[in-house]
Amino acid sequence: MKKYLREIEVSGLILVIIGIVISWILGSNYGMWPCLMGLLLWLITFLYKAFHWNEYARENRQNIMILLIAICILLLQMFMRL
Repeated sequence: MKKYLREIEVSGLILVIIGIVISWILGSNYGMWPCLMGLLLWLITFLYKAFHWNEYARENRQNIMILLIAICILLLQMFMRL
């Protein structure tokens, strides 16, 4: 698993980007599935690195910051639409 970790993470990122572009072009219903698959792939790498914290401590801190920023952006967008 360790040697494929970077490929899984990049594949997830590419799927999220594809989902976002599809959402802009065709609508959110079609773009949701690639985004969901990409986030699941990212979650797999996130959990693997969390269970091996000592080896990936620096990357884990970066992932946690990215996750917190993404949650804040989503919350802001949700409250702006109300």
